[in-house]
This record gives sequence, structure tokens and C-alpha cells, in this order.
Amino acid sequence: MTEGDDFWSQLDPRDARELLASGVVRGFVRGQALCYEGQVLDRILILRSGMVKVTSTTAEGHEVVLAFRTPGELIGELTALDDRPRAATVVAVEPVEALALSPDAFRSFLEEHAAVCLALLRVVSLRLRDADAKRIEFARFDTMGRIAVRLIELSERFGREQDDGVRITLPLSQEDLAGLTGSSLRSVSRALEEMRSLRWIETGRRDIRILDRAALERRAR
Repeated sequence: MTEGDDFWSQLDPRDARELLASGVVRGFVRGQALCYEGQVLDRILILRSGMVKVTSTTAEGHEVVLAFRTPGELIGELTALDDRPRAATVVAVEPVEALALSPDAFRSFLEEHAAVCLALLRVVSLRLRDADAKRIEFARFDTMGRIAVRLIELSERFGREQDDGVRITLPLSQEDLAGLTGSSLRSVSRALEEMRSLRWIETGRRDIRILDRAALERRAR
């Protein structure tokens, strides 16, 4: 989700103040779960600071990384609409502060604030479009192509320009990339090795620097 598309950024300042007054700000330490897959969520969360990782586990026990969420984004909004258990686990990547509201309080707020309902619909629509795009991507590209797409996307969201490239500030492991691209750890390792040999990227421990974005973009097409 690009800057300005998150839920909080779309709220009118008055609605934002009222919503803030309706909940309680909670803190989470790095590595702490905000909620678990299969849990019937008792609160809706709006990230105020920090970043979280959203994951799901396959029947074979493999972790799939669905998304990274940043300040302004919602966690558990579908629970307020359908009361069904969480489809994913959310874990703090760094210290996090979030505004917590009960599902009932969030629903009541939506009923009284039409503009906030529209903001929620926009968020849900964007996430559905993103899910559709990823399904197409998985069918269209091999592992190397999917990694190229993800690295471009991550550099746009979390990249920091340097003299010789763009460093992705998100601490990514090969396991994370495997989960983000629906690939095996072995195939991700091979793809990264080839990208390094072509001088498209440099990698360190949980560190990726893009040296040749144009080459990645060609591979992603």
C-alpha cells in the first residue's frame, strides 16, 4: 500500500480525533504477536507507529508472508464486518503502538461516520486488488521473476537511496522472501545467487541493496 492509501491518512481530522478518543493505545515489543491465525479477534487495531508482518501457515507447516503493515494501516478490520476468526498471524517487526477498539465500538463508529465507511471500503478494495495481482504474478512468473517484482515493490515502500543503489531498510531473511513469493527456500537461494552474480543486487544478513533496478524491472516484465 502506497503512502496516502492507508486508512488513517484518508480520515478527516475531526473523524480521526473522535476515533482516537474511542479506543486505547497499546504497545507491543518486537517479536510480540498482535493476534494469531484462527483467533476470534476481540479488538480492531490501527497502527500508530512501527511495522508488523502478516503471515499464514500452510497445512505442511510452511510460513507464507502475506504483507508488511505500516503506520496508518488496519489490522483485523474484516472481523468487524463478518465476526469470523483471523486468517493470519500478525507479529511486530519492531516496537509498535496501535490504537485498539472493540469490534462493536468500531462498527458503531462506522454506522455514525459515512466517510469512515468509505475509507474502510477503499482499504478493502486495494487489498483485494493486491491479492488478485499476486495470484496473476504467481501464475505468470518463475521464482526469479517473482523475486524481482517483490524487490521492486519493497524498494518503493522501504528503499533508501544511496550513492551506488537503493538499500531496502526492511530486515528481510531468505525465509521471508520465500514466503512473500510462494517459493521454496532453495529456489530463492538460487535466484538470489544468480542476481548477485549479475550485479543486480548485493545481500548481507537480512540486508538487500539493489544495484541495477532497470535489470530487475526487465526481469519483472
